[in-house]
Amino acid sequence: MVTPTTPTPPAPDAAPQRAASRRDVGVALACGVFVGLMVGAAYAAVPLYDWFCRVTGFGGTTQVAAAAPHAILDRRITVRFDANIARGLPWRFEPEQTKVEVKLGEVVTIYYAVTNLAARETTGTASYNVAPTTTGAYFSKIECFCFTEQVFKPGERREMAVVFFVDPKLAADADQDDLDTITLSYTFYPTRTPATARASGS
Repeated sequence: MVTPTTPTPPAPDAAPQRAASRRDVGVALACGVFVGLMVGAAYAAVPLYDWFCRVTGFGGTTQVAAAAPHAILDRRITVRFDANIARGLPWRFEPEQTKVEVKLGEVVTIYYAVTNLAARETTGTASYNVAPTTTGAYFSKIECFCFTEQVFKPGERREMAVVFFVDPKLAADADQDDLDTITLSYTFYPTRTPATARASGS
């Protein structure tokens, strides 16, 4: 009696396996590139947004000017000054005058007084904007303490200047015809302390 034999199945073709493997590698690479692009976009978003705000005045972001404008107009604007301290920064911060009346194009210098109330050295950085926010494109600063980090010794008091002007171009903006007051507002936030910086080796 002859015992029937089971036919041996043919060996699987290696070509489809290689193709599938290549597809997997391609998908993994594409995912890696996508993640890398997203991470890069996240890091770029902040400086790009900051640049956009500075150029357009969006959100009340003020402008930076190197020199005074070439014209001074008779139209006057009242500029009010606001000062705030974020939690965690032991400072007293206030404008030496609460408001000033300026002509469009006139360069004005005002001062804020800051006192470190702590018995240790402290460091702060100021954020700023103007209201109404639509005036950010016309409010230019030539000099400001907000451009740099401020370090105060224990108990130190300092007068810090802001040199600014309201651009005469504002007069050509019909949306600003009824504008008579701009508020310049600052908020100081705590940053790294010098002791922390030394400990970290920076």
